[in-house]
Amino acid sequence: MTSFPVHYSGPTLGEVGEHRAIEEIIAAAPSSRNGDDAAVLSHASPNSRGVATTDMLIQGRHFSLDWSRPEEIGMKAIVQNFADIEAMGARPIAALLAVSAPADTPLVIIRDIASGIASRVRDYSAELVGGDLTSGDELVLSVTAIGSLGGSHPALSLDRARFNQHVVAHGRLGWSAAGLALLKRYGRQEVPRQFAPLVDAHCAPYLNPGRGVVARATGATCMTDNSDGLVVDLSTIARRSAVGIDLFAAAIAPDPLLCGAAELLGADPWEWILAGGEDHTLLATTFGDPPSGFRAIGQVIRGQSVTIDGQAPRYGHGWVSF
Repeated sequence: MTSFPVHYSGPTLGEVGEHRAIEEIIAAAPSSRNGDDAAVLSHASPNSRGVATTDMLIQGRHFSLDWSRPEEIGMKAIVQNFADIEAMGARPIAALLAVSAPADTPLVIIRDIASGIASRVRDYSAELVGGDLTSGDELVLSVTAIGSLGGSHPALSLDRARFNQHVVAHGRLGWSAAGLALLKRYGRQEVPRQFAPLVDAHCAPYLNPGRGVVARATGATCMTDNSDGLVVDLSTIARRSAVGIDLFAAAIAPDPLLCGAAELLGADPWEWILAGGEDHTLLATTFGDPPSGFRAIGQVIRGQSVTIDGQAPRYGHGWVSF
């Protein structure tokens, strides 16, 4: 059974009931398309296709209220889903939220999760357009993201990397894993202040909106986001596209902040970079120059494995659900 930190007070879901809780969610994340049995979305623009994805977050497995504020959990739920939309080269336009929670869940937690969702969907000019709320033994969030893929170019699928393309990236590498390691060691309040950006990267990740669309428009052919670990996610591209990927060590080397955190914890920052995941960095392949906001980190080569400067990576593991 889920337990909640004592500082979350006030009425619980069991005390106020489902309808009042839904009213709180709608008030925190309003939408003109929300409130009926189903949301009615606008027609996609001509020559465009719909894109959909879903992902879950479970308390104690994907987040902890011991160090993540409810607003941050909502932000994280949106970013990890909208990153998947962006990774197809599409634009997120809407999200649906399903929540399972114990009856003793403080209402303020649900309202603040919705507020965090609202803040992130606004970054994309998208909306939370509906969902579901039910009683359960654990606090579980499930977000369904909906996007629009414009134009006639193919989606940026995992099987379209080609020999001699550049491998490019948008976003940080290793920051989320470093933040989690700091939280596990110190808790939220005791993490040294200079490492707050690493903690934020784990608790409330941010992805610049529209980078996936830009990459597709400028010639990228394949893309994924760094959710399970850099080597794991690029290995999926290598396997699906029947190519090899060689990363440039200098291009992905740990920055001073990661090195400082690693020294404090007695850790190897390369493990965070290669195996950490949850940065939701966009990873793409293209024949052209890196798209705006991206940087070159490697090359597509012959073979079907991931290497670093021609050598096997020091770490090859990553996140697995089972």
